[in-house]
Amino acid sequence: MTGPDRRVTRVVDPSTYRPRTSDIPEAPGVYRFSDPGGRVVYVGKAKSLRQRLTSYFADLSQLHPRTQQMVLTASRVEWTVVATEVEALQLEYTWIKQYDPRFNVRYRDDKSYPWLAVTLGEEYPRVQVMRGDKRKGTRYFGPYSHAWAIRETVDQLLRVFPVRTCSSGVFKRAGQIGRPCLLGYIDKCSAPCVGRVDAEEHRTIALDFCDFMAGDSQRFVRDIERRMKQAAGVEDFERAARLRDDLGALRRSLERNAVVLGDGTDADVFALAEDDLEAAVQVFHVRGGRIRGQRGWIVEKVEDLSRAELVEQLLLQIYGEGAEAGTGTATGPQDAASAVPREVLVPQLPTRATELGDWLRGIRGARVEIRVPQRGDKKALAETVHANATQSLAMHKTKRAGDLTTRSMALAELAEALDLPEAPLRIECFDVAHLQGKDAVASMVVFEDGLPRKAEYRRFAVRGDLGNDDAAAIQEVLTRRLRRHLADRAAGPVAPADGTTPPDARRFAYPPQLIVVDGGEPQVRAAVAALSELGIGDISVCGLAKRLEEVWLPGEDAPVVLPRASQGLYLLQRIRDEAHRFANTYHRSARGKRALVSELDGIAGLGPARRAALLARFGSVRQLREATPQEIAGVPGIGPALAAGISAALGPDGGTIPGDDRTERAERKVPDMTNGARA
Repeated sequence: MTGPDRRVTRVVDPSTYRPRTSDIPEAPGVYRFSDPGGRVVYVGKAKSLRQRLTSYFADLSQLHPRTQQMVLTASRVEWTVVATEVEALQLEYTWIKQYDPRFNVRYRDDKSYPWLAVTLGEEYPRVQVMRGDKRKGTRYFGPYSHAWAIRETVDQLLRVFPVRTCSSGVFKRAGQIGRPCLLGYIDKCSAPCVGRVDAEEHRTIALDFCDFMAGDSQRFVRDIERRMKQAAGVEDFERAARLRDDLGALRRSLERNAVVLGDGTDADVFALAEDDLEAAVQVFHVRGGRIRGQRGWIVEKVEDLSRAELVEQLLLQIYGEGAEAGTGTATGPQDAASAVPREVLVPQLPTRATELGDWLRGIRGARVEIRVPQRGDKKALAETVHANATQSLAMHKTKRAGDLTTRSMALAELAEALDLPEAPLRIECFDVAHLQGKDAVASMVVFEDGLPRKAEYRRFAVRGDLGNDDAAAIQEVLTRRLRRHLADRAAGPVAPADGTTPPDARRFAYPPQLIVVDGGEPQVRAAVAALSELGIGDISVCGLAKRLEEVWLPGEDAPVVLPRASQGLYLLQRIRDEAHRFANTYHRSARGKRALVSELDGIAGLGPARRAALLARFGSVRQLREATPQEIAGVPGIGPALAAGISAALGPDGGTIPGDDRTERAERKVPDMTNGARA
């Protein structure tokens, strides 16, 4: 068979492996989901295993799409009971490291960072640049942004700390011929290879180098200043000049890392920038008040995690790696980026901050404080780190979505995989959102040349009572969109007398090359039915199912499975997730407005104008309920007496209704398609 490879993906009914509730203990523990092949696909921990595990099987429609995918992929769930939540943290990290589950968030470097390493595990320690996994018996400093920055730093410090930098082969050969290398002749190596210093003396030099890099710098500066003055006092000016040059080398090295926090602070400062699909993390490693390293990660959100949970997973993985490498103990200055400092400054406290602090204390051997900086220099530094994270995420998005070559590759892959006659330069994606069949709405997002065209996004209020039938809603919305396309195309171009083009001039006359629906075979059939009903045959259709990210085509019995690293799949996922986000935002807004109006209907003195003013000011019932009468009275048209009546009518204990999130300001301007035309 020619064309793209088509494979049937196996989906498991969760009811076939759901454990009985009475069999699940209520104790804390760690659980893992495995697929039919025995591969672990997800690892999690819980304070109550029974409560957490039953939530996965209660109602699949209420789960996050990627959590649904995980439950449908797995075929077995197992758990291990532990005594404390600290033990749960340790076991969860161990299992994630062992099994590398595909549905767990994994923080991976967005690039390969070089480190300055000192191999203290060798008889004659060596200073070198290292990348990759850390080794036991080696102390690491950094990470640095560039390898040349490490080499410049080492070149300056070798004047004062002449540590070996040569490879094992060069070191052995120099010892055989009895002649050191060039660095030995210019006094930038103590030449232990030819016996100028013995192993103990060379180790002392290496340890002094490590102490200086770890932040204990002033001790060496004061010592060199004292020796320089002594040499000058006895008129040994040549030695004084050499010490002066050594002092200058130390100070130039220190200038590279200015003091950002006082009192010799040791801290790791984390920041997080995220969107609906990915998150970027940056950390500054501050040792002795100076920034000793910077590091960044990009993570794809494969789990439905809050910011607090993302921070917990971040600390668990980063410091867990340090514990494995033997760099997390407090037996010396905390120089390695993976070592645990006295303070861990985070954008939001993790979900189990107390237990995580106990776990870090066990690694460091001393107290570790996890907190959110509120003011002063630490707050300012946290804002700087956040700016770096925001820039990192923007650069990542630009690199992947803005690169013309990458976008062209993605469109070409889609054309080949979906058997399209040409690359789909305009793609429209539709998604439906509702709450158990109520308040159904739909979204349409537009991507042209692989980039979003937000000015052409549209929102639909689904007509009729279609219940939970997403396929019928897709057909109804697509019919309205395509009917408008045919009408605009038949009307022809608009040519105003002043030569300008109205903003809404025949915008729907331009058809997409590809329509993507969020769903599988039923949604694709509904989209094809809408096209057939209107006699349109030049637009291709596909569906992207959330279960295993498979692509469904009309008339096919099996889906197309694109490689996980495919640029075409990434583009489809991005379009689908954008449509999902846009539909959910509209749905929350619509429910919030309806709920707000219904809550205020029975309050005397509130007409449509005043209700609209309250909606514009507070946006949700929860915000209005939490407002004081004085704040309510600040709304135009609301007096003190009416404000007190509103506050009393809503009451402090009215609870929170669904859909009380505010719509993004920019998206409030996007027109609705409730009547098949622009509002």
